[in-house]
Amino acid sequence: MRNTLTIAERELKSYFVSPIAYVVTALFLIVTGYFFVAILWGSQQANLRDLFSNMAVILLFIAPAITMRLLSEEQRSGTIELLLTAPVRDVEVVLGKLLAAFTLLLAMLTLTLYYPLVLYIIGNPDTGPIVSGYVGLILLSLVYLSVGLLASSFSQNQIVSFLVAFCAVLMLWVISYAGNFFSPSVGAVIRYLGLPEHYNDFNRGVFNLQDGVYYVSASIVFIFAAIRSLETRRWR
Repeated sequence: MRNTLTIAERELKSYFVSPIAYVVTALFLIVTGYFFVAILWGSQQANLRDLFSNMAVILLFIAPAITMRLLSEEQRSGTIELLLTAPVRDVEVVLGKLLAAFTLLLAMLTLTLYYPLVLYIIGNPDTGPIVSGYVGLILLSLVYLSVGLLASSFSQNQIVSFLVAFCAVLMLWVISYAGNFFSPSVGAVIRYLGLPEHYNDFNRGVFNLQDGVYYVSASIVFIFAAIRSLETRRWR
């Protein structure tokens, strides 16, 4: 655990000594702020359901941008060899880097809490859907980041890592719609694998344990794959 926290602290510092964290956070707040104003002005309703739906899509771009350098930069600079020969396990490396990215993304989501604050000032919103919407975004983001970390282990080029991660999470997002072209039984399985299928209930204010288990399980699968990918470097 100590090694994991040390690596996470190191990664967090590296985010803020470069413009990555500031640029990504600024873009995220600008885009979500625009949608918040546009949706509030257009619907005249005190809820964040449409905003949360848009934020789930925006994070498709944000998460790969956060994770693209985690292992790619280590490979490009050659420090990955030092990291792998240090008295630290591969699982600690992966979890430490994921924890740093997850902490940064949580901080970004925390900065959006002024959206519900505005709603409480001008109206009387239902708290349940707001809380469940944020919980859903957090779980969804964990899957995004896990996929991004795995993609970052494949190449030393950050742009390649970003594109691989983005395409992967995009496929997980649109695969739900592909289920409409198959038989009901096969289509149900395909839709179950899609990320939106498990986010809709959260966005409606429903805490569904099955959906939470899906997101956590999917994250574990991608984290395990990233650990295995890192382990293969020991044999190169």
